Amino acid sequence: MDPSAAPPPHPRFEVRTTSDSHFSWIRTRLSIERTLMSWVRTAISLIGFGFTIVQFFEKFSQMQGVKEAARPHMSRYLGLALIASGLLSLGIAIWQYVTTLNYLRGPEFAAISPEKRGRSPLLVLAMVLAAIGLVAFFSVLLRLK
Repeated sequence: MDPSAAPPPHPRFEVRTTSDSHFSWIRTRLSIERTLMSWVRTAISLIGFGFTIVQFFEKFSQMQGVKEAARPHMSRYLGLALIASGLLSLGIAIWQYVTTLNYLRGPEFAAISPEKRGRSPLLVLAMVLAAIGLVAFFSVLLRLK
C-alpha cells in the first residue's frame, strides 16, 4: 500500500437501509420535482408576459386614433427584460435540479436509491421551454423597425 495515498473520504453520515430512509429519499426526490415545476411555471409566466407586452404595445401603436408613445421602445425593453428574467430563472432552476439530483443519486445513497441514471420528462420539458424562450427573446431583440 502506498503511504502517500490519501485515506478514503469519511462519509458525513450513515445511510441506513430501512424503509424510513427509502421513503424519505423518495419524498426528497419528489420535492425536487415540485420545486422545478414551480420554477417552470414562473419562467413560463415571465417569458409569456414579456412576449405579450411587446406584441400588445406594437399592435396598440398601429391602431388609428392612438397618440404616439413618449418612449415607444420602452415596452420592447420591458418585454426583453421579462423574457431574460424567465430564461435566467429557468437556467438557475435547471442547474439546481441537476446538482441536487446528482447528489441524491450519488454513492452515499446507493443503498436506498431506487433510480438509475436517466432523464426526467420534466427536465426535458424545462430544456424545451428554455429553447422556446431563447427563440422568443431573439425574435423580439432582432425585430427591426
